Amino acid sequence: MKVMKFGGTSVGSVESILSLKRIVEAVDEPVVVVVSALGGITDQLLRTARQAQSGDAAYRSQYDAICRRHHEMIGAVLAGDGRRQQLTAETDRLLGELGSIYQGVFLIRDLSPKTEAAIVSYGERLSSRIVATLVSGAGWKDSRQFIKTEHKHGRQQLDSDLTAMLVKAAFSGEQRVVVPGFISQDKDTGETTNLGRGGSDYTASIIAAALDADVLEIWTDVDGFMTADPRVIPTAYTIQELSYVEAMELCNFGAKVIYPPTIYPVCVKNIPIRVKNTFNPTNPGTIIRDHIENDRKPIKGISSISGTTLITVAGLSMVGVIGVNRRIFTTLAEHGISVFMVSQASSENSTSIGVRDEDAAQAVEVLNQQFSKEIETGAMFPMQAESGLATVAIVGENMKHTPGIAGKLFGTLGRSGISVIACAQGASETNISFVVESRLLRKSLNVLHDSFFLSEYNVLNLFICGVGTVGGNLIEQIRSQQQELMDKRRLKLNVVGIASSQRAVFTRDGIDLADYRRLLDESEPSGTERLRREVIGMNIFNSVFVDCTASADVAALYQDFLEHNISVVAANKTAASGPYDSYRRLKQAALQRGVKYRFETNVGAGLPIIGTIGDLRTSGDKILKIKAVLSGTLNFICNELAADVPLSQAVRHAKDLGYSEPDPRVDLSGLDVLRKIVILAREGGYRVEQSDVRIESFLPEKYFGGTLEEFWQQLPQLDEPFRQRCSQLRAGGKRLRYVATMDHGQTTVQLEAVEEQHPFFQLEASNNAVMLTTERYREFPMVIQGYGAGAGVTAAGVFANILSIANI
Repeated sequence: MKVMKFGGTSVGSVESILSLKRIVEAVDEPVVVVVSALGGITDQLLRTARQAQSGDAAYRSQYDAICRRHHEMIGAVLAGDGRRQQLTAETDRLLGELGSIYQGVFLIRDLSPKTEAAIVSYGERLSSRIVATLVSGAGWKDSRQFIKTEHKHGRQQLDSDLTAMLVKAAFSGEQRVVVPGFISQDKDTGETTNLGRGGSDYTASIIAAALDADVLEIWTDVDGFMTADPRVIPTAYTIQELSYVEAMELCNFGAKVIYPPTIYPVCVKNIPIRVKNTFNPTNPGTIIRDHIENDRKPIKGISSISGTTLITVAGLSMVGVIGVNRRIFTTLAEHGISVFMVSQASSENSTSIGVRDEDAAQAVEVLNQQFSKEIETGAMFPMQAESGLATVAIVGENMKHTPGIAGKLFGTLGRSGISVIACAQGASETNISFVVESRLLRKSLNVLHDSFFLSEYNVLNLFICGVGTVGGNLIEQIRSQQQELMDKRRLKLNVVGIASSQRAVFTRDGIDLADYRRLLDESEPSGTERLRREVIGMNIFNSVFVDCTASADVAALYQDFLEHNISVVAANKTAASGPYDSYRRLKQAALQRGVKYRFETNVGAGLPIIGTIGDLRTSGDKILKIKAVLSGTLNFICNELAADVPLSQAVRHAKDLGYSEPDPRVDLSGLDVLRKIVILAREGGYRVEQSDVRIESFLPEKYFGGTLEEFWQQLPQLDEPFRQRCSQLRAGGKRLRYVATMDHGQTTVQLEAVEEQHPFFQLEASNNAVMLTTERYREFPMVIQGYGAGAGVTAAGVFANILSIANI
């Protein structure tokens, strides 16, 4: 035989109660059906009682609503059924008793525990009558006749032996019996009592254990135990199997699938528990039993308790003194305060205990009283309470067989910028619990769930700022590679935010990159403040901010992002070439927070220049000298001049081909090259400011004033001087190049003549080249050369930086 328990949501609506009927009637074997009150009725019964106690006559309207709810349910599920009249009469009798009790409470303004227990019992007494009438061939038994309690230690406790004997006597092989859950009776006084909130689960477990049932089924509104709270973690999934110990740990730490005391009675008898969904009865749910075959997962689930206060009992007098902890826990127990986590330093000079927020003030007060003498003499400190916290537990019996679980746990949290305030783990290694700030609870659950349960994919959550030529190319490259990266590299790139100069769209679930421009057009206006607020406020794990703009305002956000453990990938040169102290702060913040600040495309687009310099220095080499052609635009112009093209035509040609900015003077000023050599010098280990660079512009200074139209008119004046200079160079086997140099920290940017044997001589089109002289590459410098401009290669370089964060 089996015992089936249906919770409040399973009898809370017409749809659910009819589903219950179908489920029970499909069972061939003998079955005991335990039901809770209609969904929400227990709370309504209590609220109405409180109103009556306070003398508020409005309690009557609440009482009428309770009556109406039950009458409407009977009318809906038994419409046209001949049994409806008899059930309605019995329901009216019970509701009449309830109304009389409320009236008495209202008149005397008193609500004793005895009266309150009597009032809440009507929820299950009424619902179980409805179910017993509805289910074909079902009988009904009053659980107060066999679930017995006794008053001990100031509260009602189950009399297990008497109850087991009475349950065996009460059930004599009936095919279907419905009983009300939750309610019980004092064995001495005969008064109605109950087993506590969630006690219907306990009722079912007690009956299952006493009757040696084959299985206890708990029917609820979820498919079973989940790996985490699905309201917080959308990717959480149903756990197929749990041990009794694992289920108990998850229940004690906030998984409200079943009432924790439910597990013990059936565990002793080795009766499995199956948790199933009334609204999805074909789902297999979760099975809970003693031993699980082929169980290799070290972690089964993550649970949490919000509203945690951590109270620290500390003092030098605690060291080596026997009995301090006894006094702490005895004092709290005497005042009915539950402690769900304990963390003690091995030096014994402090003990931290986790309690619920609502118990914190009383706990501090009674502990201060208990240790008042020690506090007065300075041997102990007054109790310290820290609120605004949450407790998280990872649970799994196989943790004790798997080295490194704690290391992975705390490493994952640390890399995500989550500080652990206190932690606890028993020698059984079934549960590792830790306390964090409440504001970090969602992020903690996300990063741990991803790390332990979705580890087949390494997930990066990307915020992309800038959708121009570079940003647009990057988004298209990511879109085209997403599936391949998942299939071949187990990497999931989840773009959770995209911002243009005017609008931005954000979603934790990820943006459809094939439709992002429409989504942007329909999104809210945005600026840097909203960008900062949304990126940091999303508080999402493994996040990367990707800057494809040239905005100084956007670059000013990097420090804040890094300090919130958000990696930064920048095509924007502003930050890395700005004030040296700001550059160092960004690098230090990334190092301290364990995140990445990548800006490879600041110099040479997709060429591996900055990364190579970093690798050389990390391996112990020293950068002595850098010579570089860092402007694709100016290199193109130099190549045109070498081919005897007039300067004015060469500049016009560069603009028409899209090599230069719309105003070519931006490139011809050499300021962009200046910023790049500053970045390379800094990455090479030198403290260099932009003002330290001696720069010679490509053109005389007077050509940079006036309008763009005036510039084009005046530029042919330089055709002849440049023609003569280039002719002389050709005669001597040389070519003109615009070269940036860093020599032991001294930096210059200027036009130089290079000989035919020089690596820069044959540099074609708009290519870039960098020549590195180091202690190891002193005689034969390392040369890195290739296409150093263009949206496609720059986007590819940014993409490569993103992948490097995922260690691909």
